[in-house]
Amino acid sequence: MTEKTVTEAIAHRRSVRVFKDDVDIDAQKVKSCIENAVLAATSSNLQLWEFYHITDQPTLDKMKAACLDQNAATTAKQLVVVVARKDLWKKRAKANIAFLKSVYGDKKESEYSKREKFALNYYKNLIPTVYTDFLGILGWLKFLAFNIIGLFKPIYRQVRNSDMRIVAHKSAGLAAQNFMISMAAIGYDTCPMEGSDTLKVKRILGIPYRAEINMVIACGVRDQKGIYGPRFRVPFEEVYKKI
Repeated sequence: MTEKTVTEAIAHRRSVRVFKDDVDIDAQKVKSCIENAVLAATSSNLQLWEFYHITDQPTLDKMKAACLDQNAATTAKQLVVVVARKDLWKKRAKANIAFLKSVYGDKKESEYSKREKFALNYYKNLIPTVYTDFLGILGWLKFLAFNIIGLFKPIYRQVRNSDMRIVAHKSAGLAAQNFMISMAAIGYDTCPMEGSDTLKVKRILGIPYRAEINMVIACGVRDQKGIYGPRFRVPFEEVYKKI
């Protein structure tokens, strides 16, 4: 089968609610689509995400109830759980620092160019400033301080714990879309599900407490009755604003 173009894959992708029972999908191909997912754009290149690829039937059976017995979950051949890991920001910042130093070469920091120093300081100073919090209190203090500074010059204002959670979930959502488009390109179908008991999902998969479920994606090949109706989108002119 010829792989679809990006435009063809986007047009082909639908939220499929029922998958064919007699058609399996290749776990290795699904894994390759997850490899495409991690190439998605991500805030500050922190890559605050994880992907749990479920192929084990007993685990799939447990996940059915955790996904509220939705048709997409009960008929899925495999599941991919996209997890936002804001709690890993320190680890991922250190990884970026190590990568940058490997790119800049074996030399003293005093020999770094202005641009190289800026990149390193971004992860050493700015990221900790934005992500560090204590019971939400520090976030509100930063929010107040940044908004006062914002009276005099443009400044980044999303510095509360809730803001950074949104940032992590946005990046995870971008990765999820990469995955679903990649699946559509090879003729596989998906259904992103927000309706789940996230605490049960965490317990089933052993996901850490501080991690957050972004979405559960059901995977398979669409059944004839798998799409519930024609695609509806509000008029393009209603959402497109040219300035």
